[in-house]
Amino acid sequence: MNESQEKRHAAISSVAAAVFLTLLKLIVGLSTNSLGILSEAAHSGLDLIAALATFIAIRYASKPADEDHHFGHGKGENISALFQTVLLLITCAWIIFEVIGRLSGKPFEMEVGIWSFLVIIISIIVDISRSRMLKRVAEKYNSQALEADALHFSSDIFSSGVVLIGLAGFYFGYQSADSIAALVVAVLVIAITARLGKRAIDELLDKAPSGIKQRVREIVLQVSDVERVHDIKVRSSGGNYLIEMNIHVKPDITIEKAHEISHRVESDICRGINRCEVMVHVEPEPMVR
Repeated sequence: MNESQEKRHAAISSVAAAVFLTLLKLIVGLSTNSLGILSEAAHSGLDLIAALATFIAIRYASKPADEDHHFGHGKGENISALFQTVLLLITCAWIIFEVIGRLSGKPFEMEVGIWSFLVIIISIIVDISRSRMLKRVAEKYNSQALEADALHFSSDIFSSGVVLIGLAGFYFGYQSADSIAALVVAVLVIAITARLGKRAIDELLDKAPSGIKQRVREIVLQVSDVERVHDIKVRSSGGNYLIEMNIHVKPDITIEKAHEISHRVESDICRGINRCEVMVHVEPEPMVR
């Protein structure tokens, strides 16, 4: 299975899992009137939308560069991650609004039975399986869209655990336990979402990836015949790094030799840093008089 196929398989598996969990939580949440489970259903519903967006983004980002997109379509993954951030924040706002209403005395009825606990336990099992698979593929191909999807399922594991505790508290007579659990879920998701959103915005604004510039400098300075390097620029697009730099060589060498040096620089960087495209500009080092 090649990169594109593996990423698409991971994305469509995420969609299937999100469909299953959303329907299961919605049915049980409506039948029991549990705000905790309904908040989980809403969370899973937006996970479904996000998973669909991820699948579309993966397909778009895998398209090669063309006449209108000289650097490829990798930014589609960053846009997908930002879209997922917005969806999660909307969900959290709704959960917090409902929690405030219930904790302030808004009347409600709620039932807690075997299905209430079972749906959350099933959800945790599915979330663990999906998050591990998505995280593995995301790390393998440096995919922010899949990483965001994995983050959704990972956050669901913790939030489902909190809801499980809230249901148990309600079952044993603590009326506010379910609402408090839902509030904890919302705060947890906001914290995780803020980090995801910041990274998506940073990459869309071409912020230099941490540590890559220094690594490039170290590699280039180890190449023989390179006098010095400057104006190193690094940005990411999807799972790829786009690197530009100026190198200085001795002024008395031939054009062919300078070209050969630049090729060695490009090759060494590509061996030292996975998934990168390198552009090298060669300049003569000023002669010392």
